[in-house]
Amino acid sequence: MRVLDSHLHLWDPSRLSYSWLEGPLLARFAAEEAIVARGAGSTTDAGSHAAVFVQADCAPEQYLDEVDWVSSIAEEAGVRGIVAGARLDERGSVEHHLDALRARPLVVGVRHLLQSEPAGFARTDAFVAGARALAARDLSFDACVRGVEQLGDVAALASAVPDLRIVLDHLGKPEIGTADAPRGPEQAWITAISAVAAHPQVACKLSGLPAEAGGSWSAAQVQPFFDVALSVFGPDRLMIGSDWPVSAVTAAGWAGESGTPIDADAVPAWTDAVAGWARSRGIDVDDVLWRNAERFYPLSA
Repeated sequence: MRVLDSHLHLWDPSRLSYSWLEGPLLARFAAEEAIVARGAGSTTDAGSHAAVFVQADCAPEQYLDEVDWVSSIAEEAGVRGIVAGARLDERGSVEHHLDALRARPLVVGVRHLLQSEPAGFARTDAFVAGARALAARDLSFDACVRGVEQLGDVAALASAVPDLRIVLDHLGKPEIGTADAPRGPEQAWITAISAVAAHPQVACKLSGLPAEAGGSWSAAQVQPFFDVALSVFGPDRLMIGSDWPVSAVTAAGWAGESGTPIDADAVPAWTDAVAGWARSRGIDVDDVLWRNAERFYPLSA
């Protein structure tokens, strides 16, 4: 079974600045750590596991440095594409920044972290202008949002820039509860994600839900959310993403209790959960675990 992880984070606080890192995440997570996290160590077949690196919210002035660092370890880490950081709302400088990114061979897309912005931000004239500049350079946009209001912003952005390829990170971060107290999909989220999926240029990552559960999750708990995504996006616009290492923090780690804060089996467990669900729904597993992401970004051989 081959896996193209569409949402891998890497960082090294000794090289770049990350103001948000704390607790068990305030450590180096680079190529060596990513290889171990896959569960097969150095014996992994180079063709069986690859990844798309997604910007890790370093200091904005270091966005290009982040791309250059990840590019330098990409072969070792199995990274085939980079979703770089960018401030799409910065008129006057965004086009120059996007040109600099476009000149770097591994860059396939951009993420401006919308979850950190107020609702309505993606509808502003400045942001839409930046999104149009992004589309003009044939780069995709990773939309990481929280809440149904920001999902509405993604739908509006897709309407405003119909030639921009957009992928929704983490299913829009719905509230899923915990393994012991699971919550089912709320109608407001279903309605909002359906409006996003109505735009054919938008795809969705099956990713990030372990972090939304605070590290306490089960395969049965996430399946109803996958089912909604399947019903509105269809099987050809869904792709697996590990959200490693963010989604590898255990419940003990989040709560500050004793125990190992990073789950060494997080990536294999998530892969098994997505693959098992896909098989049970009659979906081509290789589409969700590899081909859809490879086609969306797109990635060269």
